[in-house]
Amino acid sequence: MIERVRVAVAGVGNNTSALVQGISFYRQTGSLVGIRRPVIDGLGVDDIDFVAAFAMSDGKVGKDLTEAIFLPPNNFPRLAADLPPSGVPVTRGLVDASEVDRVAAALTGAEVLLYSAPSGRPDTARAYAEAACRAGVAFINTTSDAIGRDPLWIDRFEAAGLPLLGDDLASQFGTSVVHNALLRLLEERGLTLASSYQVNLGGTEDFRNLAENSNTKKQSKLNALSAADKVEMAPFGYLSQLQSEKVAHLSIEAQGWGETAVSLDVKLKVHDPSGAAGVNIDLIRIAASALRDGRGGYAAEASPLLKSPPGTAI
Repeated sequence: MIERVRVAVAGVGNNTSALVQGISFYRQTGSLVGIRRPVIDGLGVDDIDFVAAFAMSDGKVGKDLTEAIFLPPNNFPRLAADLPPSGVPVTRGLVDASEVDRVAAALTGAEVLLYSAPSGRPDTARAYAEAACRAGVAFINTTSDAIGRDPLWIDRFEAAGLPLLGDDLASQFGTSVVHNALLRLLEERGLTLASSYQVNLGGTEDFRNLAENSNTKKQSKLNALSAADKVEMAPFGYLSQLQSEKVAHLSIEAQGWGETAVSLDVKLKVHDPSGAAGVNIDLIRIAASALRDGRGGYAAEASPLLKSPPGTAI
């Protein structure tokens, strides 16, 4: 029997809630609904054990992970599955870079650190990457802060023999994936793109953060599009009544034969944390497999799951 992957998570928000609940759901039901790859290198979606968790919220620190994921401001709904205590107490996360050694020590026994904190905190992202490197743990950066596409970090993790995956996950069926597919379809069918825009609205704390601090996220979303020079991104919008759902509006203006006009408007509504969990489950198994195979540095097979892999703009 294959050994389960031992995972630590930095950030106990909605995305972690969806991931923790989903793994328990699939373990109990055996369902394959919503799963892209049931098995990766012998690892199933339920072959994951959480061994450490870090958060900054006073209300979550000290709580069992399976209790903390339901505490405010988290608003991802409960899935139809019993969720027994994990036995993993949430530890206070990094306050500043001086605490890297404390976090590195807390990573003892983990194989993979999933960095799932809000985007727009590059110093924090680098500090967790440093902790992972010191602890001998693979690092996954799900945020738009530049770690996985930074050559200096790639070289460090490669020299240490540790996998590094990032940056910024492309949600399972999110705005960037749908938008890019439509732009590529235009090109494949011989149409000429005139202009396009994208609007994103959500009700999670991550959206609140992005509405106030979009910095690296806008560039990362543009990195995921094949015709980014003709795409305009509206500022992120936070609407609390949307809860864990995201609503996206896409508009495309193009020209076909004889320069005749083609116009396409699309509305996409999804539970944003589910889209993240559906990708994180693959990133975790890719990272664990690379670690067990002794492959350090960037794991290229993760590229289709990311908005900003190595080679994209910072």
